[in-house]
Amino acid sequence: QVQLVESGGGLVQAGGSLRLSCEASGRTLSGYDLGWFRQAPGKERQYVVRIRKNSDTTYYANSVKGRFTVSADNAKNTMYLQMNSLKPEDTAVYYCAADQHIVTSQRSDYWGSGTQVTVSS
Repeated sequence: QVQLVESGGGLVQAGGSLRLSCEASGRTLSGYDLGWFRQAPGKERQYVVRIRKNSDTTYYANSVKGRFTVSADNAKNTMYLQMNSLKPEDTAVYYCAADQHIVTSQRSDYWGSGTQVTVSS
């Protein structure tokens, strides 16, 4: 079992920045497919970024490409999402996820409980 806990969300003005953290326990994140997802009120959970299993390859949603950067600190067993140039449409609950194969918005093996990001205009 893997436990994931997100933190770092909050209220920020448009154009500002936040860094989200996803701390894992129970098992090392090494060897897992990893990702960040978000869900706005009344909307389905959407893919934000994925780190391919056993790879440095990352895949960003077009809506965040060039503004968000994902990284992982193996020593801390923590994944981060640096969010710059935030827009009101980025407002959502952000979730981190891990999967033995491929993370998806519906079928990832493990999820955190989410952290709220609110971007004001």
